[in-house]
Amino acid sequence: MGTLFLVATPIGNLEDITARAVRVLGEVRLVAAEDTRQTRKLLSHLEIHTPLTSYYEHNKLTKLEYILGELEMGDVALVSDAGTPGLNDPGYELVQAALAAGHAVSPVPGPNAPVSALVASGLPTDRFLYLGYLPRKSSERRRLLEEVQALPYTLVFLETPHRLAAALQDLHAVLGDRSAAVARELTKLYEEIRRDTLGNLAAYYQANPPRGEITLVVAGASDTPEIWPEVQLEAALQQALEADEPPSQAAGRLAAASGWPRRVIYRRLISMQNQ
Repeated sequence: MGTLFLVATPIGNLEDITARAVRVLGEVRLVAAEDTRQTRKLLSHLEIHTPLTSYYEHNKLTKLEYILGELEMGDVALVSDAGTPGLNDPGYELVQAALAAGHAVSPVPGPNAPVSALVASGLPTDRFLYLGYLPRKSSERRRLLEEVQALPYTLVFLETPHRLAAALQDLHAVLGDRSAAVARELTKLYEEIRRDTLGNLAAYYQANPPRGEITLVVAGASDTPEIWPEVQLEAALQQALEADEPPSQAAGRLAAASGWPRRVIYRRLISMQNQ
């Protein structure tokens, strides 16, 4: 009975491959790769000639029987395009199937973009919540952010370059002007970690469209937020109405800043609009 090894590979800098990962990739009978072209480049660089098979989102279920058959004859390694396999790429189903068939599953730790961005962000690392890629549509993004806006955990997301500015605008609108970091192209030649408030980051990337792989790290809600007095809230509500800010957007923003429940703020905004 073979072991399924989950092998982390570099997210940019090839020097980040571990000695154990090199040994395992050279010893297994098969490497299951999200993109065989990308993995073949890595293996060639390491002078490893282990056979490759593809294992990606659209064939992950049809390939299970074949990979399990290989596991019956020896060890198999699973790798993603970059980083730790199983995080935002295929892997969960294979791990479940291997365990169900009685195989050992062993992680080979190494590079990981979300954790790397978190520890370099300057934000608290003792409690964090990783949420993967933000939804594509603004309405769905805001719905997700409303679910987590009161949580005290540092929030970690992935995002694509062409959606970054819009995502930052939604983060600012729903969570308020929290501290955040945008980590781009980690460990690569043009690595950039920009630390600022969500509002400033949204403005910057609106004017300077980014490229490359991006991880977002956002401060969590304060454990003990200071509740605004009612007169301060009323003044902020009036300002939002005068600026023609959509009630849903204003409610999310003011809830994060004031400590008042979003639903209460939203009802007050609607009532003031109808007066």
